[in-house]
This record gives sequence, C-alpha cells and structure tokens, in this order.
Amino acid sequence: ELGFKKNPALIPLYFCVGAGMVGALWYTYRLAAKSPDVTWNRIKNPEPWQEYRTKQYKFMSPIRDYSKLENPAPKFEE
Repeated sequence: ELGFKKNPALIPLYFCVGAGMVGALWYTYRLAAKSPDVTWNRIKNPEPWQEYRTKQYKFMSPIRDYSKLENPAPKFEE
C-alpha cells in the first residue's frame, strides 16, 4: 500500500511529480533529437548544423518564418 487510502491528499503531489518527470524526459529527448549541435552518426552527417540553415530548431518562435530567411553564415562544404 502506497498510502493513498491513508492520505489521499498525496495524489496530486504524485501526479505533479510524475508529470514533471515526463516533461523533463520529453525535453531532454527533444534537445538530443532536434538540436543542431548534436549528431548521432558522424559518418553520415559530419556537420549537422549545416542541415539547419533554414529550419526552425527553437522550441517556439511565432514571429519568424525560418524557411524564408537567408543565413549569412558561410558554407564549409568541399
């Protein structure tokens, strides 16, 4: 018995802690999967930041359309 019957006021606490853990895991996964600084296969994609020249990788950006912006950074491709 976890004590839910003894103290039902703990149910919202367990729910909030569980939701916080799920949110933290989701955000860590998103950082690992969507960040241009992370590469999982360096042979296939040696420079992952070049792929995100015109993509939005920020969590939220309601003002800009990244597909229409020009990136002034030089391309370092051979």
